[in-house]
Amino acid sequence: MEKKLNRVFSARPARLDRFSTVSDWEINNVYTPADLKDQDFDSDIGFPGDYPFTRGVQPSMYRGRLWTMRMFAGLGSAEDTNQRFHHLVRQGQTGLSTAFDMPTLMGYDSDSPKARGECGKCGVAIDTLKDMEDLFAGLPIDQITTSMTINPPAAVMWAMYIAMAENRGIDQKILGGTIQNDMLKEFVAQKTFMCPPEPSVRIVADTVEFGTRQVPRWNTISISGAVHTHRGGRHHRAPDPADYRGRIGCGQ
Repeated sequence: MEKKLNRVFSARPARLDRFSTVSDWEINNVYTPADLKDQDFDSDIGFPGDYPFTRGVQPSMYRGRLWTMRMFAGLGSAEDTNQRFHHLVRQGQTGLSTAFDMPTLMGYDSDSPKARGECGKCGVAIDTLKDMEDLFAGLPIDQITTSMTINPPAAVMWAMYIAMAENRGIDQKILGGTIQNDMLKEFVAQKTFMCPPEPSVRIVADTVEFGTRQVPRWNTISISGAVHTHRGGRHHRAPDPADYRGRIGCGQ
């Protein structure tokens, strides 16, 4: 096998001296049964839909249902973005993804002096429950899921979303969606942090606990090391597992 590989690669050498995953784990040229000799199928690989989920979190994965398709959208006022959401749903989008403006991301109301010139840019401005009601007016939130890319004020935005749904007679237990709620990422990347790390992670843990008990179909955290921390200057993703352990330890 080794001689065959050497012959192949001598005819067409690899582009790079080293290939790695986004977490900087080195990728070998080829894998053979010898690489699996020390692995136990049930505990290390498992079946699709079963722990440790190396073959997907659902038994049939995309053979059973395609992934949710949602375009990141948010602009101007709640009414402006609502029109955009309706257009996307009419075009066949199967979920909603909310982009908030920078003042909202950092917990400022639109009338704050610090929000001047930023309201409704790069996202939608949401200050009140009325804004949240206008944002999702007429949309079937009991049938499609909603993603909200926001971190320090995530619990507040989510509370507004739940209250908006309840005002429409929709039980919070059937609501589905995701809040990013990854406050530690903000200290590395986007920098929209509001609290020091320890209370930030405490809020995350409280949000996860509440969601697990009261809004079971909701994903209460979306750990974002894969994209934002890299864009924020981290060239290798290997430290991210330590970030995960920090969140898990707080939850415990």
